[in-house]
Amino acid sequence: MPAIQATTDTKVAVFIAPGLEEVEALAVVDLLFRAGIPTDMVSVTPERTVTSSHNIVLTADRTLEEISLDDYDMLVLPGGLPGTPNLKACEPLMAEVRARGEAGRPLAAICAAPSILAELGLLQGREATSNPGFMSVLAKHGARLSEAAVVVDGAIITSRGMATAVDFGLEIVRHILGDAAVEDLKTAIVHQG
Repeated sequence: MPAIQATTDTKVAVFIAPGLEEVEALAVVDLLFRAGIPTDMVSVTPERTVTSSHNIVLTADRTLEEISLDDYDMLVLPGGLPGTPNLKACEPLMAEVRARGEAGRPLAAICAAPSILAELGLLQGREATSNPGFMSVLAKHGARLSEAAVVVDGAIITSRGMATAVDFGLEIVRHILGDAAVEDLKTAIVHQG
């Protein structure tokens, strides 16, 4: 497949941890690729190959050790179990997520992963959503809960789970490229929502 021409210099990292929900990562990566947004799947392990929660083997573009997080404008955290706890166990990534959240830089998390943002204190007083099984974690850490498929509060985008992954990806595209790019992308993918 030919590479799609980049439409922006904004660069996104989607973090891949063992046990992730693969659709939550791949739907986002696919949509960002189609929109021309440079995106890397970044393994949090020393290996580029990572096995998802459904035993699907993904091959990341890079490992965390091979990149500089400074090269990325937005960080995306897919959910899944045990993917979310495996992301949370990656101390260098968590330090960067905390620093970016405190600085108001863009972060996106879906399914169980918004619980990471909550536990880092980044959702205090913000509207957010997550998988229903993790809403109590958001509430405990001061988030204003929403059951919307995707919630945007400032530079933080949260979403509920695998079935909302396309809408989540579209909101990331909207954040980077605006409404017109999202409408074009919806037409291209035959989005009917």
